[in-house]
Amino acid sequence: MEWVVVISVLVLTILSLLRVNVIIAIIAAAMTAGLMSGLSIVESIEMMVSGMGGQASTALSYILLGAFAVAISYTGITAILVNFLINVLTGRKMMMTLAIAGVASLSQNLVPVHIAFIPILIPPLLKLFDEMKVDRRGVAAALTFGLKAPYVMIPAGFGLLFHNTIAEGMSESGIDVTTWQTAMAMLIPGSGMIIGLLIAVLVTYRKDRESIPGAGGSEGNFTAPPAEHVTFNRKHALTLVAIVGALIVQIITQNLIAGALTGLVLMFTLVVVPFKKGDQVMADGIAMMGQIAFVMLVASGFGKVLEDTGAVDALVEMSSGFLDHNQAFIALILLLVGLVVTIGIGSSFGTIPILATLFVPICLAAGFSTLATASLIGTAGALGDAGSPASDSTLGPTSGLNADGKHHHIWDTCVPTFIHFNIPLVVFGWIAAMVL
Repeated sequence: MEWVVVISVLVLTILSLLRVNVIIAIIAAAMTAGLMSGLSIVESIEMMVSGMGGQASTALSYILLGAFAVAISYTGITAILVNFLINVLTGRKMMMTLAIAGVASLSQNLVPVHIAFIPILIPPLLKLFDEMKVDRRGVAAALTFGLKAPYVMIPAGFGLLFHNTIAEGMSESGIDVTTWQTAMAMLIPGSGMIIGLLIAVLVTYRKDRESIPGAGGSEGNFTAPPAEHVTFNRKHALTLVAIVGALIVQIITQNLIAGALTGLVLMFTLVVVPFKKGDQVMADGIAMMGQIAFVMLVASGFGKVLEDTGAVDALVEMSSGFLDHNQAFIALILLLVGLVVTIGIGSSFGTIPILATLFVPICLAAGFSTLATASLIGTAGALGDAGSPASDSTLGPTSGLNADGKHHHIWDTCVPTFIHFNIPLVVFGWIAAMVL
């Protein structure tokens, strides 16, 4: 039983590397976990389907955030940003990539649209990327950094949800901790991601690279629209009001759906987007984010199979059997367990409660401090988010970079982000556990 998680995640990883569709790969991994746990194929399927509701809220929020992002783009305000990047950064590859990382970072804390901005911002830049011979793997790393690092280190927006989840999970397991303490605990692991980003942009992917048509699994028929000159106007100002309103509601309610709905309602109420465009905005939002939302649902079902069959508990129990009171060794094993579990489930937010329940007793027995325990749980949860085929932090970048069929999800997004973020997270998470 203790090897169920490892083998099922290997199935998911190998199938994904062989370019099998990520949904099929996740289902195959869930079936593997179920069969190894003594369930029949039908029972495995039923358990997986029953667990798909675990990410229903996330999936719906993605659809609504997609519609909100479409409504924002309808005003033309994103064209101002695209034109700025083209006019100011053409010919400056490293600065372009770092600027994209900065824009992506805003999507987690300041403008709460998460990955919904990517299919709007990135496709118009693809032709420029090709002209500049930008290595899209570096752009994927920049986008994933922006989708992860801010919530890992900053307790605002999505970061507030992440750190609240850590604090609540630890409190329920016997360690009282505040959100600000968890944020302090994650500063060292988060700094590892900054180093990973700089290595990816300045070293690994700095050279010219020609994009290959069909690399993403299809030839693609995307043609970037011609750049249009847009000046800031009243609609753009009202759009900013809607964005701020969505952010405030999301922070107050700690609910992504409420925030996205607020943004949409304000866009229509302020007549930034004509009411008659409502159906089109929703349809475009579903078209843009629907596949990602469904992948998250299936990944949640896979997580349900691993959790309900006791596979995760068995993995931790097996790992604890190798542990003594050597804190350095315990910290490394816990981080690696978190990596395996999270890369299979594909959601740091969904994995944290599971890891907190399992890790807290071990950390207490080993004598880790409150901050060290928080850093281990937070880092272990964040680890697999980068590099997981089922993570929104990798699916989002691919959705934009593969608009023209020249970017492969696994080899051009998951593998680069795994190398440049998971390795630094393990190293710096281990350091945090030792010094805090």
